Amino acid sequence: MIVIPAIDLHEGNVVRLKKGAFDDVTRYSSVPADVAKEFRDAGAERIHVVDLDGSVRGEGVNTKAIESICRASNVEVELGGGIRSIDHARAAFDLGVTYVILGTITASKPDEAKRIISAFPGRVGIGIDALKGFVAVRGWKEITQETAVSLAREYEEAGPAFLVYTDIDRDGMLTGPNIEAMSEMVRSVNIPVVASGGVSSIEDIEALKGITGLMGVITGKAIYEGRIDLRKAIELCRS
Repeated sequence: MIVIPAIDLHEGNVVRLKKGAFDDVTRYSSVPADVAKEFRDAGAERIHVVDLDGSVRGEGVNTKAIESICRASNVEVELGGGIRSIDHARAAFDLGVTYVILGTITASKPDEAKRIISAFPGRVGIGIDALKGFVAVRGWKEITQETAVSLAREYEEAGPAFLVYTDIDRDGMLTGPNIEAMSEMVRSVNIPVVASGGVSSIEDIEALKGITGLMGVITGKAIYEGRIDLRKAIELCRS
């Protein structure tokens, strides 16, 4: 299992939201590239970047910040947030991004999502965000009637590189990850799963490490708030 530190971008700044709400924003840095360098120096192999503004508008918004992160970090960068076309995915790769993550489009336009996955083999992941087990889309502003597991199963044959599974109830809350939900997803699909949401301590990472087959864990706020030493968390997962 790998630890993937997160950089969420809003108006060019590194921020964190609580449960995806834009009216509850905490800003941590105005220089995303410096944050990326710190993560690289701590031993991160990959950085998870979210264009929060892009997730709502359905287009790339924080492109300059994303490009600066790719140039400064020199590690793998995965990007999510509003990527809904082959052209947008290609534009992200041109910025230096290693992987793109499809979110809203996986539920709203599955045929298009599968076309993007096919167009860039091994470089496209899918992000499934859920509230009480049901898929949320458009920056978590709409809750659908489809379960996260059923949506994930629809993509097994398409062959996404990985699946980022986020529990909205836990995201940015530092209340601990939903171990049961993450375990169920790993058991249910033949796609590498990355857990996201609620990680608050090194003990949480140890608990996730206990899920056989879990590919990785994303953590953001716990690092920024000093609750997790990123270097120690990375060493734990490498051991």
